[in-house]
Amino acid sequence: MKIVVIGGSGLIGTKVVGLLRQQGHNVIAASPATGINTITGEGLAEAMKETAIVIDLANSPSFEEKAVMEFFQTAGRNLLGAEINAGVKHHLALSIVGADIMQNIPYMRAKIAQEELIKKSGVPYTIIRSTQFLEFIAGIANQATDGNEVHLSDVQFQPIAADDVASFVANYALGTPVNGTVEIAGPERFKMYEIVERYLQHTGDPRKVVSNGKPEYFGGEITHAALVPAGKATLGSIDFEKWFSSQTQKV
Repeated sequence: MKIVVIGGSGLIGTKVVGLLRQQGHNVIAASPATGINTITGEGLAEAMKETAIVIDLANSPSFEEKAVMEFFQTAGRNLLGAEINAGVKHHLALSIVGADIMQNIPYMRAKIAQEELIKKSGVPYTIIRSTQFLEFIAGIANQATDGNEVHLSDVQFQPIAADDVASFVANYALGTPVNGTVEIAGPERFKMYEIVERYLQHTGDPRKVVSNGKPEYFGGEITHAALVPAGKATLGSIDFEKWFSSQTQKV
């Protein structure tokens, strides 16, 4: 089966491509570097020929309000238009848990705009909303650092390992289109400052975590439960300790 993975060279994309190729599928890892560009439309028509499934994992290179909205709307229209012309049978996109209730944040507005384009396209689809990745923890710590302190809030946080995300994406892509949204999350729930503190302790980082930060994400204020599933979610199997151990082994 021919499958096109948009953003196939990214963190999740490389893992998804690998999983699907192991199962014997003809997988195209699409990106501007391979001559397939969802913004300009370059290479899209050719890439979609005889394609059964499209997995969209692309992310905007800029999170600035206008730029991120233009990225997801332009890329979405071009990609879905090419899929309609080629008769693609399943479109899967990766989105974010809580995006619909964080509409004060430009990035989340852009993700919902992307979701709406998919829903209205007529292409059979599955939207997977994921919680944040465990791989983001170091970056969250760095963004919240002031001197030797890391200021974070007690918002609920249920991070998922990229390997679990990739596995869910591959499995849902090969399944029947849901024509709706599913949610995935990690197996453990923390307060944000708690998991960052544990990560820093594990890495021997001397920075001190202070739990007095504002409940913010992507620069916007959020509710304490915005980043975790409100209802039923499919949970990954990789907890923090297992994930951290695997990261240590890679170094």
